[in-house]
Amino acid sequence: MAGITNIGFRRLCREQGGGIYVCEMITTRALVERNPKTLRMIAFGDDENPRSLQLYGTDPEITAAAVRIVVERNLADHIDLNFGCPVPKVTRRGGGAALPWRRRLFARLVRAAVAAAAPSGVPVTVKMRKGIDDDHLTYVEAGLAAQEAGVAAVALHGRTASQRYSGTADWDAIATLKQALDVPVLGNGDIWEADDALRMVAHTGVDGVVIGRGCLGRPWLFADLEAAFNGRPERRLPILGEVAVTMRRHAELLVDQFTAGARSPARGERDGCTDFRKHVAWYLKGFPVGGELRRSLAMIESLAQLDDLLGKLDPAEPFPVTALGQPRGRTNSPGKVSLPEGWLASRDDDTVPEGAEMDDSGG
Repeated sequence: MAGITNIGFRRLCREQGGGIYVCEMITTRALVERNPKTLRMIAFGDDENPRSLQLYGTDPEITAAAVRIVVERNLADHIDLNFGCPVPKVTRRGGGAALPWRRRLFARLVRAAVAAAAPSGVPVTVKMRKGIDDDHLTYVEAGLAAQEAGVAAVALHGRTASQRYSGTADWDAIATLKQALDVPVLGNGDIWEADDALRMVAHTGVDGVVIGRGCLGRPWLFADLEAAFNGRPERRLPILGEVAVTMRRHAELLVDQFTAGARSPARGERDGCTDFRKHVAWYLKGFPVGGELRRSLAMIESLAQLDDLLGKLDPAEPFPVTALGQPRGRTNSPGKVSLPEGWLASRDDDTVPEGAEMDDSGG
């Protein structure tokens, strides 16, 4: 969810329903070295509670230093360690979904993070995948190691790194992990609608769910989830006019966010509208909106431009129920995972991979 879960989007989602909304991926080295972009990305809204920060790291010492910065400066109320990223630029350095294969290094890193957070009482959680591929599964062993290290919960995306975002998530694996651990287990993968979340809980016994691509262009999913988990049957099927109102609100929040750190209001508005562009296709998925209007909406530079184009939509157009349950966001093909040379040769090598620490945040 890099480039998605910024201040503006998190506020939009909180306006829909309850939950813990996590910031974009922050790299530990970038935080320790005070990278300007990273320092901007760890900002939270005044009304965000709890403030949830996602950290990526490969070096236990640097990770501990980053966690100490977070807790000593009161930058967040919760820290989530990312071991689920399958992106080649991350895994080829031994990070993300590749790191749990090196079990001793994984355990050292999680222990270091938990120990650094312990004095402040800030909980640390872990998110991971099943493993590198079907021949190199790590999720049960890694879950047990994380539990022993003292994490508050473990989240599992039911895919391997080699699957990326293809195929279907393995909910049976999530159930297996739930049975193996005493700490809470959260399930992730193929939750496109609120009823998918209910099915996952019933199938796996998990204590909660993690939402990723399911909320792209569908922030009202969190209203549906709140209703579903409270036993209420209502589900939102917004007509296009209601979707347009949500789109306008989203763009407005992004403009507010970017204007706060811009040299001028005009620059902030332009940057906020530019950031909004990638969301257009997700919001309009399934609606009969012409290609020219879609392209124009994905090129806006101002809120006035957006208002004019949204006014050309048919506000009475019903929600496309055929789009329910359909994947949104990345749906790439499976492929071989990029790994450091000799990475699979030894599971007990706890040497930090050379050049593994990334100096820029955002995934």
